[in-house]
Amino acid sequence: MSFDSTIHAKAVDLTKLSYEMTAASGSGHPTTCASLAHLVGVLMYQHMRYEPTNPSHPSSDRLVLSEGHAVPIVYAACADIGIHIGKDKARLRSMTREDAMTLREIDSVIDGHPNPVEGFPFFDTATGSLGQGLSHAAGLAAAAKIDSLDKRIFCIIGDGESREGQIWEAVDFIKDHGLKAVCTIFNCNEFGQADKVSPQQSAETTAKKLEAAGYTVRVIDGHSPSAIQNALTEHMQAQSDPAAPPVAIVARTQKGWGSASQQGHGHHGKPAEGDELKTAMDELDATGRSLGATADTSLRIGMMSPNKPQRPQPQPVMGFNQAMQQFGLGDTLAKGRYATRRAYGVALRALGQANQSVVALDADVSNSTFADMFANDESLADRFLECRIAEQNMFSVAAGLSAGGKVPFASTFAKFVVRGYDQIEMAVNSGANFKVVGSHAGISLAADGPSQMSLPDVAWFRSFSTMKRQDGKPGFYVLQPSDAYQAYALTLAMADYDGPCYMRTLRPDTEFLYGENDTFTLGGHEVLVEGRDLLIVAAGYMVHEANKALDELDAQGIDATLVDLYSLPFDTDAILDLANENNGMILTLEDNYGGGIGSAIADAVAEDGGGFTVQQLHVRNLPKSGRTTDDVMNYCGVSAKHIVEKAMSMLELSTT
Repeated sequence: MSFDSTIHAKAVDLTKLSYEMTAASGSGHPTTCASLAHLVGVLMYQHMRYEPTNPSHPSSDRLVLSEGHAVPIVYAACADIGIHIGKDKARLRSMTREDAMTLREIDSVIDGHPNPVEGFPFFDTATGSLGQGLSHAAGLAAAAKIDSLDKRIFCIIGDGESREGQIWEAVDFIKDHGLKAVCTIFNCNEFGQADKVSPQQSAETTAKKLEAAGYTVRVIDGHSPSAIQNALTEHMQAQSDPAAPPVAIVARTQKGWGSASQQGHGHHGKPAEGDELKTAMDELDATGRSLGATADTSLRIGMMSPNKPQRPQPQPVMGFNQAMQQFGLGDTLAKGRYATRRAYGVALRALGQANQSVVALDADVSNSTFADMFANDESLADRFLECRIAEQNMFSVAAGLSAGGKVPFASTFAKFVVRGYDQIEMAVNSGANFKVVGSHAGISLAADGPSQMSLPDVAWFRSFSTMKRQDGKPGFYVLQPSDAYQAYALTLAMADYDGPCYMRTLRPDTEFLYGENDTFTLGGHEVLVEGRDLLIVAAGYMVHEANKALDELDAQGIDATLVDLYSLPFDTDAILDLANENNGMILTLEDNYGGGIGSAIADAVAEDGGGFTVQQLHVRNLPKSGRTTDDVMNYCGVSAKHIVEKAMSMLELSTT
């Protein structure tokens, strides 16, 4: 009787089920699953602490499978253990072997709940895009640390995906923030998809990289149950020792373990079928016999801490005027101008004081995004996470924080948000409740030039506003406040909303257009001026350019309506009703490339089929730096003068 023989038996059984379910579905990666059989066996049957009848308990240990294509091996363990599945507690049931066989229909098996699936010990975030799982694990660990929860986060990373720079961003982040609850496990099976991995991703080189980053590294045989258990125990001991560095495990494994016919190059992502499947199963049985694999020792899933996070109900958030006074900025109110990026910082700090679930992240620009107002408040400092210049890691950490019950606000320059598009999309796919704030947006920052200007961001985020999540809400709300009061109110609205939001903030100070009593909602708009000849639709800085243009248009006898369309998506019927009141003439204004507000209005018009005319004024050439914002606006053809010219042209009036 031995622990090793029992885990060997589990490894054989789980690998066989992985082959069966991938064959049944006609897709999957059974050879990668085989390389993880012992690691998953020791983790899920012996080392991790969780309740199979309530695996989503906030105090349970978590397993993040960064190499998500190996998911069948975890499905197999869930089915064997009988882990409860389902999002509705009244309908929870144990996962069965039959459920596992429906690999590609797993959503329908679990009551239609989207991936990630509530109730699985690894589906906190979607990890189909390789290289992101360790950052998700770091976010889960950060949330647990804030909540003072004794839980461990295990993350299994493929050697091929470790080429991704984000893995090493996460390695640094974990070290920076003392997140020793993360157990980083590299699965070094030597093969990627097209060929063997580079020597740079070998077990030896990976271990040296980790050691250079300040980790204690244990290089083990990933098919030795005792070696795995000993390394995991060392990680557990280091977690409770303040002086100990974080522990990482580098496991040498074999792709296609247990079946000689499935080893070597050419088997990645190819289920075994027919005679090939029978051969693989026979070889696995023979491997089990050669190892003396017998389930003769009882395995015990560890008891987790009974503690639950203490999360007081959010308190009412003070208004903008009160916050400015309380934070020593009262004199600014009298000036009548304030940058929306600064108003975001004020709102974030006020939110943090009222809601203990709010966490702020920034990427080394907090003194420009003004997230430092949160960071420099001693009562909030432990909920601020500096991510350095590593935006991809930051957005994935935010996804992990959301899975850990937090409401993360991640800020950086809007131009640098583009670096994390993949990570943001995967967070959306994970059902994450997170907020992205991009400052210095558009061309109004002037002197910094196009290398610092975010111009395609509205179009990209707007694409998510055209789809619906499982709950019927938009994939993203895109918010472009035009003044400080609006930026403050929309930051608070984002926190109240359960879902992803992107807010663009501006570098320059802009005059106040609104006041304390104005209300703003996700999906809303504001009619600033009512007219009858032309509907002008703008957002952000362009609202101020439009205001300048209105005086000249009025002098030319043009009575225009101005709408501040601060949110995408928007109330289509309301906007088209306004257009009808203005002869069906619509002019949209943007200080970014096309595909944003103008395209959204054009789509609404096309779907309606009414007799509307839409003209879009947006940046159509590569910007350059300028001494002033007006210089750049003129160069890009979106200044007040250009608005007047376009409006008069639409109405067939001469500008001379």
